[in-house]
Amino acid sequence: MKLRFLGGTGTVTGSRYLLSDEKHRVLVDCGMYQGVKTLRRRNWAKFPVDPSTIDAVVLTHAHIDHSGYLPALVKNGFKGKVYCTKATHELCKVLLPDAGFLQEEDAKYAFRKKFSKHEKPEPLFTEKDAWEALKHFESLYYHETFEPVKGFQVTFTPAGHILGSSCVHVHHKGADRTVVFSGDVGRQNDIIMRPPEPLEKADVLICESTYGDRAHGETDPEAELAEIITRTAGRGGIVLLPAFAVGRAQMLLYVIHKIMGDGKIPKLPVFLNSPMAIKATEIFCKHHKEHKLNAAQCELIDEKTEFVRKVEESIELDAVRYPCVIISASGMASGGRVLHHLKTLLPNPRNSVVFAGFQAPGTRGDALVNGAESVKIHGEYWPVKAEIHNLDSLSAHGDYNEILAWLEQSSLKPEKVYVTHGELVASDVMRKRIRDKFGWDVEVPELFEEVEV
Repeated sequence: MKLRFLGGTGTVTGSRYLLSDEKHRVLVDCGMYQGVKTLRRRNWAKFPVDPSTIDAVVLTHAHIDHSGYLPALVKNGFKGKVYCTKATHELCKVLLPDAGFLQEEDAKYAFRKKFSKHEKPEPLFTEKDAWEALKHFESLYYHETFEPVKGFQVTFTPAGHILGSSCVHVHHKGADRTVVFSGDVGRQNDIIMRPPEPLEKADVLICESTYGDRAHGETDPEAELAEIITRTAGRGGIVLLPAFAVGRAQMLLYVIHKIMGDGKIPKLPVFLNSPMAIKATEIFCKHHKEHKLNAAQCELIDEKTEFVRKVEESIELDAVRYPCVIISASGMASGGRVLHHLKTLLPNPRNSVVFAGFQAPGTRGDALVNGAESVKIHGEYWPVKAEIHNLDSLSAHGDYNEILAWLEQSSLKPEKVYVTHGELVASDVMRKRIRDKFGWDVEVPELFEEVEV
């Protein structure tokens, strides 16, 4: 059995791993690249293997950097099934069509404003392509073993990152080998998600390293957020929270309503301006048994939040000048409605913009948290006068301490560990930490490298 790294190496995006034997090819994750332009260009390159030769796709979770290339894969000839957990399937029904719609809208906007170098900008895939890809999906429960192709037995276990996120266990019956893909590993003490389930067995482990070179801050995120909101409201400003539609948006809503109910911040309108995040919140509440919040707490989020669904309502929200809290996608300010809010709010020093998770290099979020004096949005530069904050302690990724703790809880003695899904320094530091703590044979693979497993 062979493993080829088609993405997710040297970067935190574009997760794609190809497992193959003499007869079959199984792709684990099919993500889009995000961040700097050199990475985004990879989305437009010819896929490293002919999509029609891939027999099945297995997803760790629904985030676009793990699932977002699927519509393009189907468009270019993939005919097999896509396997994932029940919640991941429901979330992909929201995320993938929305991604196609946004790409179409961005292409139209670029054409109207003439800020693309292409005479007629085209989307990588359309909303229709996304719905076509969703016809290939088949969902399963955690711990339910299935065979996507003959000889490959696959099982999902909870990874604690977002709703439906999983570690993917692949057992090859012929080789009697088990390969485990960590996916994105959640926190040991997340505010809303349960911790990742310990692993039982892996001959080969592929482990993420988003925070491989750093630990999350020890500050109280609720207190920190309360202080920012109170101070901003006190000067008549608006707090904007760019948030991933799945996971972070729901966590932020819970925290904001909790501290408001506790009297730690003034009573302010709370807007969720992202149709995708609104639908994801509904799915989050439906699957409340998979996370820490009970049905009543989920209802509180729903009742106390003003959902902004229509484009007209979003435009009206841009004209608001009274203190409020706005949560809008995307989490790295790379697209979506949040860009229009940033254009309105960044030039005013009364306002605050609060990021709540990892910002990939090259994204607007990365530029803002690193002190950019202006950012380019829709072909124009906008001055940054608002306060910028990054609450790292709200991240949905376990840091290196939490991943090491998770591995220690597991009954593992892998022959080989490959560290992926991290910037180069983060992955190499994580490699050393795993090697030094457990004495395992650990490597950081290169893009397109193929190894025997």
